[in-house]
Amino acid sequence: MENLQLEKIANEVRKNIVTALHSAGSGHPGGSLSAADMVTYLYYEEMNVDVNDTKNPDRDRFVLSKGHAAPVLYGVLAEKGYIPKEDLIKLRKTDSYLQGHPDMKHTAGVEMSAGSLGQGVSAAVGMALAGKLDNRDYRVYTMLGDGEIEEGQVWEAAMFAGHRKLDNLVVIVDNNNLQIDGTVEEVCSPYPIDEKFKAFNFHVVTIDGHDFDEIRRALNEAKETKGMPTAIVMNTVKGKGVSFMENQVNWHGAAPNDEQYKTAMEDLEKAGEALCQK
Repeated sequence: MENLQLEKIANEVRKNIVTALHSAGSGHPGGSLSAADMVTYLYYEEMNVDVNDTKNPDRDRFVLSKGHAAPVLYGVLAEKGYIPKEDLIKLRKTDSYLQGHPDMKHTAGVEMSAGSLGQGVSAAVGMALAGKLDNRDYRVYTMLGDGEIEEGQVWEAAMFAGHRKLDNLVVIVDNNNLQIDGTVEEVCSPYPIDEKFKAFNFHVVTIDGHDFDEIRRALNEAKETKGMPTAIVMNTVKGKGVSFMENQVNWHGAAPNDEQYKTAMEDLEKAGEALCQK
């Protein structure tokens, strides 16, 4: 798939994110918007998945370890046809299957319930190990937040993955440099992220998480790497695509009101029109 087409899909995913959060009146836009390009690429270009065969044992798996960014996962699943797009406005509603954090029991395409930070990556490591033990060739992708990697369990999982040489595992860190209380440096600096993963026997690639050429290169490199897992540290912009949300920590966990929703959608409509002119 060409980059332009991927950019258009990612822009639609961002509209889905903003629409769902506006309807819910709560949620996490910043880290959902920053992750939209990578999650779009995974589902549309990278992973072996089939919306009509969601339990195929040979399918690739994606675990959103930073589960509060559920709107990006729902946004992509809706575009792919796993869930009805009109259901996005049910986000966080009472009795809705689209909970504030992904729920594997009720939402098609969700591989692992997540939300307790640090735990999703451990589940992904278990999936990767199972693939090795069962001699299957599926791959496992998991996304963490840069604030999330302050959790100790992340590094226990990394130690195990590196020790077991799980080369079917790709750990993606969304490094937008902001968490709920401020910059990651101010709260509890995880830097240098790349060197930490290298110390746990990971192959590490650092990229611009909004550049599809770099995303493609990193994921291809991960597939070619044998004998060790890969960590992709992607530098991103929190709130990417919505002018007043970009790089603003207060949009970590706040939903747009009616006026802000209108502005956000205008931003994304303009971005979509610009892509159509290319």
